[in-house]
Amino acid sequence: MNGRRLWALLGAVAVAAAAVGLWLFAPWKAFTDTAVDEALPTAGAARVSPAAAWPPAGAAGGTPSAGAAGGTPSAGAAAPGPVELASGSFRSGEHTTTGAARLVRLPDGSTVLRLENLSTSDGPDVRVYLSAEPAAVSRLDSLGDGALELDRLKGNLGNQNYTVPAGTDLSRFRSAVLWCHRFSVGFGAADLTPRAG
Repeated sequence: MNGRRLWALLGAVAVAAAAVGLWLFAPWKAFTDTAVDEALPTAGAARVSPAAAWPPAGAAGGTPSAGAAGGTPSAGAAAPGPVELASGSFRSGEHTTTGAARLVRLPDGSTVLRLENLSTSDGPDVRVYLSAEPAAVSRLDSLGDGALELDRLKGNLGNQNYTVPAGTDLSRFRSAVLWCHRFSVGFGAADLTPRAG
């Protein structure tokens, strides 16, 4: 192989390696932010009330929701608002991360993980998980067995909601985790402390 062909081959390999590196590391994300500002998905709810019991209705040891014994709430009762089941503040992992995570049951019975005032780094493949591990573990190096992926992180700043699949046993989970799937590291995590009745 002559010198010109060798240099052309080496150049092609270098370009391919650079392209793969850019895809893997997405270095421009160190200089970008994506802000999201979603409202809590419920009609006319101005505030979130503390939960009456934990774990939520239907989970082991849970307390039936209002009206379960009698079928429907009494006439004239106000429509139920969202109920906060658990919450906690984020602790930094591989990246400085602040804000709060809240598990909220909505009036229709569905549950969302709500991230509020979130501030973390933008990353190439950050996803939102519920983990059975405490934040001290899950924020750094382990999601633990049975972690539940909710979605890709919508933005590294702001307020956002992630639907928890119906039928999920919330009593299994101890933390909300922002996890870089590509490099298997935690950006940050928040312990989900059940609210007192």
